[in-house]
Amino acid sequence: FCYTYLQDIRNKKEKREWYDMPVRGGRAMQKIIKDKLKEIEEKENVTILMAVESGSRAWGFASPDSDYDVRFIYVREKEDYLRLDTVRDVIDWQLDDVLDINGWDVKKALQLMHNSNPTIFEWCESPIVYRTSEAFEQMKQLRKAYFSPKKSLYHYLHMAESNYKKFLQCDQIKVKKYFYVLRPILAAKWIAAKKIWPPMLFSELMEAELEEDLKPETERLLVMKKEMDEMELVPGSRKINAYVELNLEKFKKLADDMPKTETSWDSLNRYFRSLIL
Repeated sequence: FCYTYLQDIRNKKEKREWYDMPVRGGRAMQKIIKDKLKEIEEKENVTILMAVESGSRAWGFASPDSDYDVRFIYVREKEDYLRLDTVRDVIDWQLDDVLDINGWDVKKALQLMHNSNPTIFEWCESPIVYRTSEAFEQMKQLRKAYFSPKKSLYHYLHMAESNYKKFLQCDQIKVKKYFYVLRPILAAKWIAAKKIWPPMLFSELMEAELEEDLKPETERLLVMKKEMDEMELVPGSRKINAYVELNLEKFKKLADDMPKTETSWDSLNRYFRSLIL
């Protein structure tokens, strides 16, 4: 099915004054984000170990009105982990047309790393870093033992397939939706070839994994994505759709045939204890 975009476009235009602010990018926005992180630490009584950009800005194809997708990992005081009542392991701090800020407790992050959750691996690879620490650098070293090509392939293929069915079946398409399908397809190809987590930057994935005959059209869409507003539409591409369908089928079979991997909790437990004890 296809989405109706008219109301979305109207809503976006009504809120456009946010995007005309002089702090929309650059050092001023960096300062706003870093000030938000300090505010979170003070009000939530946590220590933020890392904070990065996770959306289109980190992927390298932000539009003029793209928001900032700020993700962080935090640690609480030791007493909070020894309570009988559960403390929520997510902080949803802000969500509007400019800033989308939320973070995970380090315990949740480590549990997801043990399961080879690709989100954690992507955060570790983000080229835009707002906050880092020695503890975060140690976490990045730990991830090497917990990467599962099979689980990661399934993740990116599911993402590509669901976005493809939801957004690319129309005559007119939001240009950004192409990259919400192409990027996970190329990430799957990277994993299949290299057996390691993919880079964040779309340009790096495209250079390494996209066939030469598709690069001109993809580069054209990339230029449009960077110059157009988020809600503007472009004609659908049968060539890209055929490419997506072919690779979804191919890499699903490959993922099914990959062996499962078992990992120990020991390293993650030692790391977690070092943070709170």
